[in-house]
Amino acid sequence: MKAAVYHGNHTISLDEVPEPTIKHPTDAIVDIEYAGVCGSDLWTYRDQGAAAPNRIGHEFVGTVREIGSEVRSVRPGDWVIVPFRYSDGTCSYCRKGLETSCVNGGFWGRETADAGQGEAACVPFADGTLVKALPDGSRPDKRLIPSLLTLSDVFTTGYHAAVSAHVSKGDVVTVVGDGAVGLCAIMAAKMLGASCVINAGSSHADRNALARSFGADQIITVRGDEAVDAAAKLTGGEGSDVVLECVGSAQSFDTALRMCTAGGTVGYVGLPHGVAIDAGLLFRGNITVAGGMSPAHHYIADTMPAVLSGEINPGMVYTKQYPLSDIALAYDDMDHRRTIKPLIRVR
Repeated sequence: MKAAVYHGNHTISLDEVPEPTIKHPTDAIVDIEYAGVCGSDLWTYRDQGAAAPNRIGHEFVGTVREIGSEVRSVRPGDWVIVPFRYSDGTCSYCRKGLETSCVNGGFWGRETADAGQGEAACVPFADGTLVKALPDGSRPDKRLIPSLLTLSDVFTTGYHAAVSAHVSKGDVVTVVGDGAVGLCAIMAAKMLGASCVINAGSSHADRNALARSFGADQIITVRGDEAVDAAAKLTGGEGSDVVLECVGSAQSFDTALRMCTAGGTVGYVGLPHGVAIDAGLLFRGNITVAGGMSPAHHYIADTMPAVLSGEINPGMVYTKQYPLSDIALAYDDMDHRRTIKPLIRVR
């Protein structure tokens, strides 16, 4: 079978890899239909992640082909969402909704040989990992599939930023970041009742237009000190009740902290790279910092009804679609910001 394989700095190819097989009675094999390329995949692509060679990709959906003898929640033919980390569903962390901290869990292409940008994958702990989009396991309307795919990671990550920061009705929220997670955080903040959402970080007209379609009320097109000053003017000099940090760089994190009002909260989900927090700034402003890696599996039940009803359409974040055969082009386009987020059509 074919799958995307990372071979080192800026090198992705579609290779022939072994077919997945059931190794444990709790496994299931999923035939992958659609996958996404994530911003964190770019860190690997830029030689700042997994070792090479390695299968890559952690956002995928598809149909169950085969199940192990102990699997009870799904059956062959069920259409499923696969969260970006697999989890056993039974450990103490899973029971409290922190599946990303599962003691037996892992990340696609790291703790398991299989990954999401390929024709199929073996899913460990199928009962604790896989989520049916519809109760009977039937295939959802094709128009909903891109949005359902976002629940595997990107939308639930933006949602985690908003939930961790306790976004509530009437809040003024600033989202730092113009990528896919930032866009989803805008939509999540509106979903949770924010009265005004400001998006900071992009000078690109196409990204700003998409941010407005996701719910942004105001756009800041500068960065650093200028962005902090612009946010202050938009909030009457007080800063935002909540700031959602969706990049992970040292500059974006510092910007987020300085945009936050006294007593406010910064929700962060950007994968940190070189971030050092100014504890004095937190102390002086009584600013709370909350967030981390999103337990996507936990949030799917909360967010899927809004997708299925059409209330939200986070699938808009996929700005270009590629066949699996063009996986290298998809990475190159995303790396050079020719697309915000690629949707990969596997079959």
